[in-house]
Amino acid sequence: QVQLVESGGGLVQPGGSLTISCSTSGHTSSNYAMGWFRQAPGKDREFVSAIRWSARTTFYANSVKGRFTISRDNKNTVYLQMNSLKPEDTAVYYCAAGFGIIVSSISSSRQYNYWGQGTQVTVSS
Repeated sequence: QVQLVESGGGLVQPGGSLTISCSTSGHTSSNYAMGWFRQAPGKDREFVSAIRWSARTTFYANSVKGRFTISRDNKNTVYLQMNSLKPEDTAVYYCAAGFGIIVSSISSSRQYNYWGQGTQVTVSS
């Protein structure tokens, strides 16, 4: 059973930084991708960023490109470093794991098989 556990959310002022993380367990495959999605109140869940685990190739939504950085350690944790945060970045952030995802579909939530519980990120003064 694959499990994902997120941590690191919180309240931060506009222009500030925050790093959230997601630890995975319950699998041995390296052919997977980890993604971050977010959902603000009243809005659909949207893609934020993803990383292909073996190749370490990274992907970003245009809205966060240049401000957010996704990375992973050598074990089982993926990080999302968020800089220059804006009020519109306020959302529940979810990490997700998908096995055998092709690059052209990496931003599609339907390609991810497992999801974390979500962590709240609030950007406000």
